[in-house]
Amino acid sequence: MAEPETTQPARRGTGVFFGFVPWIIFDVVAGPSTWKLAAFTALIAAILLSVPEFRRGHARVLEVTGLVFFAVVSILSLVLGRKDLLWLETYAQPLSNGIIAVVALGSLAFTPFTESYARESVAPEFWNSRTFKHTNRVLTAVWGGVFVVNTLLGLLAVHTRLNGDWLNWVLPVLLIVFAVKFTSWYASRVRERTAHGVR
Repeated sequence: MAEPETTQPARRGTGVFFGFVPWIIFDVVAGPSTWKLAAFTALIAAILLSVPEFRRGHARVLEVTGLVFFAVVSILSLVLGRKDLLWLETYAQPLSNGIIAVVALGSLAFTPFTESYARESVAPEFWNSRTFKHTNRVLTAVWGGVFVVNTLLGLLAVHTRLNGDWLNWVLPVLLIVFAVKFTSWYASRVRERTAHGVR
């Protein structure tokens, strides 16, 4: 994650990508006949990733949202019949992507969600700097935008006869890879610019 004004070694942490792992699992595995398995698998992944952070006193919005969402979906799959959950079976992927998009973009009004990950590799004295804040606003906006597009692709797959594999899996995965690469590139670019005194 971003280290806009220091090159100190990163402290132990999971990184922003790992916060998305349960959502990515759900997005990739979920389908008309596999969304329940996807929900349970994503819930287990969310628990495994969140427990160490909770023990360290961290409660990140992305991880908490994942725990709640996948727990609710898993419980619904156990107590309700398929007829009652047909809407969830149909819209599982766009719904999960839409929730992430809302959480990510909504965090821009308060604290960009990437900040909690960036703080693992940036000294505390820089957390309130303009460069640090701006960097995380950009990265949060990019991740939020990626999941907005993935939501639209999922809805397109549901309501058209276009190739569902491309809309539900291939393109969303490529967009996530882009977000990961962009995060790394942009953070490196900010470090280089600040190292040369460019603001």
